[in-house]
Amino acid sequence: MKNQVVFILFICVLIIGTGCKSGFEKIRASGDTELIYKKAFEYFETEEYQRSQTLFELIIPAYRGKAELEDIYYTYAYTYYNLGRYILANYYFKNFTTTFPNSEKKQDASFMAAYSNYELSPTYRLDQTYTNKAIDEFQIFVNTYPSSEKVAECNRLIDQMRLKLEKKTFEEAGLYFDLRQYQASTATFENLLKDFPETTKAEQVRYMMAKSAFLLAQNSIYEKQEERYKQVVSYSNDFLKKFKDSDNYKEVKSFYNNSIKRLKELTNGRYQDQSSRVGS
Repeated sequence: MKNQVVFILFICVLIIGTGCKSGFEKIRASGDTELIYKKAFEYFETEEYQRSQTLFELIIPAYRGKAELEDIYYTYAYTYYNLGRYILANYYFKNFTTTFPNSEKKQDASFMAAYSNYELSPTYRLDQTYTNKAIDEFQIFVNTYPSSEKVAECNRLIDQMRLKLEKKTFEEAGLYFDLRQYQASTATFENLLKDFPETTKAEQVRYMMAKSAFLLAQNSIYEKQEERYKQVVSYSNDFLKKFKDSDNYKEVKSFYNNSIKRLKELTNGRYQDQSSRVGS
């Protein structure tokens, strides 16, 4: 008896599932362009984006050259976004802006193309290709539509992503330092200041530049020491002028003093070496 009940329930579920499926399948296979058009938008409104997308794909060719294609293509792009397929969403939103250059929806499509790349922007530890793409596209949007109400949002997102890029650079420079790759560390910290002049980490960055440069000079071969100690003096001097109240002031001052002392030793050693050659 129990098995019969289970079997009946299974048949009921199968019939209900088949009925639901057959309803969509009948629409898809109907060949009725107007019906498919209507149902594609209905599925979109009820957030059945995969079904909506499938039906739009069937009728796009039939509506080429017709006024309805603008709404179809615009909504079709949104199905990709709502399904989390952001690479294709970016593609179709951008394609919309070129296919319908005079559309009232062009501005929104341009924003959504950039926003799709923003959705693809990963944690700062990973590759930032999509972060850079999103920044570029948001900036193009701001330049193209300076009066848009979305400009403030674009600028906020650009700032957010630039902070992510800055953090990635800062962490990379710190990793080089931990690995005792002081030349790479110094160069990366220096690039951070060039790329992100507004950074709030300027004090820490300049401190690490001086420290990395000092350790590099200490561990350099004789022929490179003079050039590298001069670099320490330059970095340290910049820090000491800008951050007189820093907790690291005394340490950076020691980098500066030791580098000046070492440069004098190198100069005297070179002078003595030259004098001995002349005497010989």
